[in-house]
Amino acid sequence: MDTESAATGRPGADVNPDAEQRTEAPEAPETPELDVLAEAPAAARVVFGDRFDAAVRYTELLATAGVRRGLIGPREVPRLWDRHVLNCAVLAELLPAGSTLCDVGSGAGLPGIPVALARPDVSVTLLEPLLRRTTFLEEVVRELALENVTVLRGRAEEMVGKLAVDVVTARAVAPLDRLAGWGMPLLRPHGQMLALKGDSAEQELADSRAGLAKLGAVEWSVISVGEGTLETSTRVVQVKAGESPGGVKAATRRAKMARAGRNAGAKPGQAGARGARRRSR
Repeated sequence: MDTESAATGRPGADVNPDAEQRTEAPEAPETPELDVLAEAPAAARVVFGDRFDAAVRYTELLATAGVRRGLIGPREVPRLWDRHVLNCAVLAELLPAGSTLCDVGSGAGLPGIPVALARPDVSVTLLEPLLRRTTFLEEVVRELALENVTVLRGRAEEMVGKLAVDVVTARAVAPLDRLAGWGMPLLRPHGQMLALKGDSAEQELADSRAGLAKLGAVEWSVISVGEGTLETSTRVVQVKAGESPGGVKAATRRAKMARAGRNAGAKPGQAGARGARRRSR
């Protein structure tokens, strides 16, 4: 997630996405300055395997179009590999085979795109409310031919009952307590939320434990991934959900949406007939 979302404290909060798109400056010609990119570290080949070339191209896009569009700060370009792309990609170590993942407030595609590159077996949804960001994400997905990635424009709280995944992740979106309020309701039973955090991980977790329990969490911890692969490992707050992720209200909304979907798929008059039979018993 980029710095603008971190500053607002909420993905796209109090921003008119369409107005922002209208005032954006025209694109400069695509002339990648590859000299500003440090040579890809050896760890990149280990992490991305046969998708290494796609990871290099993604990093180039972050350094060029990502900077021009304000999704990545210019000062971040020399450390894109270590601090951003690889830092996110090692999250793949924690994902079950064939799982589904939602990257909440995806911004420039971090951590969702590096994870999708490292784990082609995982189906990734990049959830982002701002139009200029989803436009960038869609362009990246097309250029890199990422068949396991879907871009979805919207806010997490709008997706409860519409989107359910095994894993929710986010980076630099909001403090843990607020992030859990948005992310936990999107989990399937026994799913997990993975929040990339730095030195504040333990303190944020300590401050959020009561709220996590109310949101249906049954286990939480701070773990490190990428040890032995990266010079500096990535710190992740891992929150595991129980039977009712997001709490009772979220479970009720999911059930309501499921009933509405079943009724919408029924033949005309079929749902009403079922209701009449129940009332007559």
